Amino acid sequence: MGATYPAVRRDEPAYAWCVPTPSLILSRRDLDFLLHEWLDVESLTKRPRFAEHSRETFDAAMDLAEQIATDHFAPHNRTADENEPHMVDGQAVLIPEVAKALEVFTDAGLMAGSFDEEYGGMQLPHTVGQAVFAWFKAANVGTSAYPFLTMGNARLLLAHGTQEQIDTYVRPELEGRWFGTMALSEPQAGSSLADITTRAVPQDDGSYRLTGNKMWISGGDHELTENIVHLVLAKIPGGPPGVKGISLFIVPKFLVNPDGSLGERNDVVLAGLNHKMGYRGTTNTLLNFGEGVHTPGGQAGAVGHLVGEPHRGLTYMFHMMNEARIGVGVGATVLGYTGYLHALEYARTRTQGRPAGAKDPASPMVPIVEHTDVRRMLLAAKSYVEGGMALGLYCARLVDEEQTAETPEERERAHLLLDMLTPVAKAWPSQWGLVANDLAIQVHGGYGYTRDYPVEQFYRDNRLNPIHEGTQGIQSLDLLGRKVVMQGGAGLALLGKTITSTTRRAAGTEWAGFAADLDAAVARMGAVTAALWGTGDPDLALANSHVYLEAAGHIVVAWLWLEQALACEGSTSDFHEGKRRAARYFWRWELPRVGHRFDLLESLDRTVLDTPPHVL
Repeated sequence: MGATYPAVRRDEPAYAWCVPTPSLILSRRDLDFLLHEWLDVESLTKRPRFAEHSRETFDAAMDLAEQIATDHFAPHNRTADENEPHMVDGQAVLIPEVAKALEVFTDAGLMAGSFDEEYGGMQLPHTVGQAVFAWFKAANVGTSAYPFLTMGNARLLLAHGTQEQIDTYVRPELEGRWFGTMALSEPQAGSSLADITTRAVPQDDGSYRLTGNKMWISGGDHELTENIVHLVLAKIPGGPPGVKGISLFIVPKFLVNPDGSLGERNDVVLAGLNHKMGYRGTTNTLLNFGEGVHTPGGQAGAVGHLVGEPHRGLTYMFHMMNEARIGVGVGATVLGYTGYLHALEYARTRTQGRPAGAKDPASPMVPIVEHTDVRRMLLAAKSYVEGGMALGLYCARLVDEEQTAETPEERERAHLLLDMLTPVAKAWPSQWGLVANDLAIQVHGGYGYTRDYPVEQFYRDNRLNPIHEGTQGIQSLDLLGRKVVMQGGAGLALLGKTITSTTRRAAGTEWAGFAADLDAAVARMGAVTAALWGTGDPDLALANSHVYLEAAGHIVVAWLWLEQALACEGSTSDFHEGKRRAARYFWRWELPRVGHRFDLLESLDRTVLDTPPHVL
């Protein structure tokens, strides 16, 4: 779209850092800054995979995304919320606008944007692809979930499926003719995948027959596409117990004939829809496999095809889950972001009250952004959402480095750092993006609590993100229990070294104090990590892991704010001044939170650990 951005006059009030944006979905100016002024994605075009691209093609993809998100996704966001999917004769029925929007999306080739040209893709860098898709998540998270899940499904099969499976299932997915899901959880097991009971019995023809139930399956049933490709975790009888016995299977809604045409209906049944607080545009389903409602080949049991080797299903599924976790973090960020932009517009246009020093009750009321506490809330929200966006795109850039860096050492470094940052990239935005939505409601006052303004829906939609793809508690156990100690602490050491390279660049600048405080926080993180694991008691070390995750997340985002501040050096524009103000806010208001959390961790507090369940 290439919108222009009006400058704020120098004689305007102190809140001029609130630079207006031409869209209330996302700030294109901020995305351009992150992609080009900070991450320098154009430099990726020197690599063979992206050699056909340029700044112009990247910008064109962004223009297209903004236009389609604005014209086809955002308009039915409220309608989908007010008219959630319902069951009719065993099928999930959605409002027609969802299918229309997704048809435009797939016809534009955006489903395959980051995929190989061999599969009809544009071979966009993952960094650009994440920025492109962010528009759709911000405009309509419910509708965007269908392609989000499908792209993750396709990437897993490209990494671990056979060529026949890729040709059969991935190509129709990237063409937008079929959509995909990931089916992990079960009603009785939830996140405890070791306890799943879905069975997969081998057949003479090399296929399997699956029986069991799956719960919380997003996109698990609909009439949006010709077919749905379920990736299902199940156990083959006689396999190892627990997670070591889990295998992964392709289970299509309709069986596929050798020529690619659709055959019989598979024994997969929609048993119910979950009625959600938000995120209502995405069907969330209970699926029954193999209950005999459909009998392909005259036999009960859902026909499935093994992906990769038996008993390695969880390893393969984590390929999709880790991608989904970073995507969830970006989704949480952009829902907070659009809430912030709506609150900013409201604060600039809503007049109420007068400055504290005004004595004349007859003087005109002022926009509420003139009130200091409103600016505090807006500045806090800005620091969370722009910091979260930097985190998501930085991790996306690590994916590009992992896949296309020139040397094996560079690729391995990116892989290790990405592995270390994944739980933070999922959990931190899920917590603080939601806080931004809470602040957006508060800025609106009583109006924010009504359905007349969209900020209440943004909050409800975003409340799912601290739960799905691994709760905050699960992410904290992953970070403290696995990531910081893997390879003898190599990931934690690499993160510290990477942050230190930034703080050294800040020496002698106005950000030297920020850098010194950040260095102290990184050193404290290493000391606290050693103290926790030095107890020799895993239960005690992990008892307050969520506190560790919060502290680590704030350190990481503080580092990325220092990076952004340094990228603004030399510019006096209001946009860059807004970045500096937000960086200073995060330094002075948010980074100090880390010390309190480390104090609690270092004390080895047993309050929660020693509280018996029966007294709660």
